Amino acid sequence: MTGKIVKGIGGFYYVHGNDGAIYECRAKGIFRNRNIKPLVGDNVCITVLKTEPPEGKIDEILPRTGQLIRPEVANIDQALVVFALADPPPNLNLLDRYLVLMERSRIPAAVLFNKADLAGEEEMKRYSRIYEAADYPVMFASAGKGAGIEEIRDYLEGKTTVLAGPSGVGKSSLTNVLMPEANMETGAVSQKIRRGKHTTRHSQLFCIKQGTYLMDTPGFSSVFVDEIEAEDLKQYFPEFEPFEEACRFLGCVHMGERVCGVKDAAKTGKISRSRYKNYRLFYEELKEKRRY
Repeated sequence: MTGKIVKGIGGFYYVHGNDGAIYECRAKGIFRNRNIKPLVGDNVCITVLKTEPPEGKIDEILPRTGQLIRPEVANIDQALVVFALADPPPNLNLLDRYLVLMERSRIPAAVLFNKADLAGEEEMKRYSRIYEAADYPVMFASAGKGAGIEEIRDYLEGKTTVLAGPSGVGKSSLTNVLMPEANMETGAVSQKIRRGKHTTRHSQLFCIKQGTYLMDTPGFSSVFVDEIEAEDLKQYFPEFEPFEEACRFLGCVHMGERVCGVKDAAKTGKISRSRYKNYRLFYEELKEKRRY
């Protein structure tokens, strides 16, 4: 039987089989011997050992696409990077780190600002300008009041989407609004493994409807991909590219060069100053790490 891993905890993997049941599975020892770890989102072949309760073992992991390193998940079509507009206010440095991570993993991303009912119109327009200029779709919602949910449903339709963002921004609340059964599914798994009240400690995949999956992930307060070379960082800021033809040097990194189209675009507001400022901070951070 084939299925998809929807959660993994303590060596157990919960597989949504093509018969609709959730099978508690162990992975064959050969995966450990080959240093292969099954990931949430993996499509797998399993052997059914019992049907009541459903249990099995994972025999094969099918080829992966769209893999993320943090959170460690597989077969992602797109990402919805979620931050709150207030309580807590958005940390744009952290938001840009998430977007660099998605660009690095070649996963298309949109930005969702939750708790929109706590912010003013001008604030919303300001954040829209920053990220729409970088070619990211921007959405606003209030999970607590059910506002903006239909636009999110349209974005999710027919895709496997990862919800990424820090703790406290409402990712789990959003999951529960989009799929009320998520609370029940989480409770059932938590009871089986004897855990207390659910908080998102692990990535979990929910089937909203046939062909549409939503993955809730733990919140991370700091994110960076250390494997990036400082000189390559610019390619993960997509809004830079149209202005690079005005740079004097072919390998311009948009830092100290005197004639630089990207620096000029940031000065004139054609590129968001906050995005360019964060680019410079990330570049210096990567340079510093490389020294050690």
